[in-house]
Amino acid sequence: MPNRLIRGVAVSPGIVVGPVLVVRWELPPVPERTIASGDVARELKRLHEALGWATERVQKMRERAEERTGPDEARIFDAQLMMLEDEDLVGGVERLVRENRFTAERAFEFKMLEWRGLWSSQENSTLRDRLADLADVEVRVIGHLMDLPERDMFDVRPDSPVVVVARDLTPSLTLQMDRTAVLGIACEQGTRTSHAAILAHSLGIPAVMGLQGVLERVESGDRVVVDGWAGTLQVRPTAAEVAAADSRDRQRRDLDIELVAGARHAAVTPDGATVLVRANLDVPEELEAARRCGADGVGLMRTEFLIVGRNRMPTEDEQATLYRKVGEAFGGRDVVIRTYDIGGDKFPAAFRTPLEANPFLGWRAIRVCLDEPKVFRPQIRAVLRAAAHAPIRLMIPLVTRVEEVEATRELVDKEARALRRAGVEAASAVPVGVMVETPAAAVIADRLAEVADFLSVGTNDLTQYTLAVDRSNARLAARFSPLHPAVLRLLRDIQAVGAAAGREVSVCGEMASDPAAVVLLIGLGYRVLSVASPSLPLVKWLVRRISVGEAAGCAAAALAARTSDEAGACARAALSGHIDLRLLDPSARLPGRSRKGKLQG
Repeated sequence: MPNRLIRGVAVSPGIVVGPVLVVRWELPPVPERTIASGDVARELKRLHEALGWATERVQKMRERAEERTGPDEARIFDAQLMMLEDEDLVGGVERLVRENRFTAERAFEFKMLEWRGLWSSQENSTLRDRLADLADVEVRVIGHLMDLPERDMFDVRPDSPVVVVARDLTPSLTLQMDRTAVLGIACEQGTRTSHAAILAHSLGIPAVMGLQGVLERVESGDRVVVDGWAGTLQVRPTAAEVAAADSRDRQRRDLDIELVAGARHAAVTPDGATVLVRANLDVPEELEAARRCGADGVGLMRTEFLIVGRNRMPTEDEQATLYRKVGEAFGGRDVVIRTYDIGGDKFPAAFRTPLEANPFLGWRAIRVCLDEPKVFRPQIRAVLRAAAHAPIRLMIPLVTRVEEVEATRELVDKEARALRRAGVEAASAVPVGVMVETPAAAVIADRLAEVADFLSVGTNDLTQYTLAVDRSNARLAARFSPLHPAVLRLLRDIQAVGAAAGREVSVCGEMASDPAAVVLLIGLGYRVLSVASPSLPLVKWLVRRISVGEAAGCAAAALAARTSDEAGACARAALSGHIDLRLLDPSARLPGRSRKGKLQG
């Protein structure tokens, strides 16, 4: 079974079984031709005609998306419209035509290769998620320039439904899928926040992304099980495995009804401890989903979407409007805005520096912001203006020194005074917190708690830096474990020093979305968790079933464990008393029968 089970990222719920249709969406090679100097004007005219045609087609796709999925999902296509009007893109293609005498299609392909290389090298998931939008634009423009027929529709029929398997799917392709003809989607690339994933969820098609190597392991016609709950793809399942998948889907749907019904209720343990479960927001489009799923505010609002892929920095007014909108959406609950986690090799075009050999350890995040006050100050002012209308906090990423917190606080105070002098409505101060995501920050958490108003543990980077394991390296995936004893000890110490200093300490990394880890975090004393919106109902449901006493015993056993596997076994043993682990992971081995059956409610 393990050899036939491929793990990825669950992006749209449901379990389906069916034959595979491998889709390879690729353009034919663009001829390497050059043009005569007298043909430049004609070639530029061809280019702009193609851009205009593509813009019209994307506008139609946007209208279709609004009809099928609603206005929020339709805005997904705004990213493509922005690309087609981007001065750096269009101007760069024009220069290649004028100066290098490239044909319009060859020049456009060259510029696309440049953008794809830059975007794919980034650690920022938002930027990587936009690669599919880039492919959509490229296919339309180059296809039109080469007089290729449009290939918008899949050759599938409702009487022979299939599971579509692809390296990645563009938003346009996803939108055209018929739920009666496409059972499910499985892609090598993509994340929960990619535009194809958002559309698949809105269309009700079970989908799993990030299935590394799936195209090497399946062929068209192979039967598979797509598990959009657990994020897995099972290749060539046996009859017993298909029956188990069907049963698991029914049980998970029953559980989902219970989760949705309880999502708006407070997360209080059976022995009376309240746990705040906040939302992580990558983009504003996730705001309504977070509210529907019962978020107790926002524990992490990433702001990189404001600058990634853009030619200019956002204005202070743009930011203030957005931050206020998010702050007011949660009815007086805290909203934590993280300052830019940008590096010298990221967009916008107006703010670039030479590429670094190791951006994980380079000039990024708070280091950039403090060195470039012209970038940082408008964001601080926008937060202060929004905080006059809602309880907004400011959080600093990648902190390794006390001085970084002190310098940020000085800037906040300075900008607050400047706004008052200018007569601009703004808060006189905002709470300033620290993202603990480096071993240095974890070790000096007591000192950081002296100068920060709150601490929030970013377990993704904390695990990566502590274990010296690149979390994006597939070869090292088994070595990347937030349940490693070293990480668990750091988590224990961070919470202890925060509590001693009277500071709120939360966890905002992916670890807080893992049901087994939730047990450990409660046992370690954490009372604020921040997770992606789809995980909110399950995490709140689990909190209401696990006592602090039980969780503390589990955490003590995990801290005494020698390995990550032993620590994980402790957590899963406790978790199995409340839920059938196979509903979360089809390959799970049960420590023992759940005390009250498949679900305990």
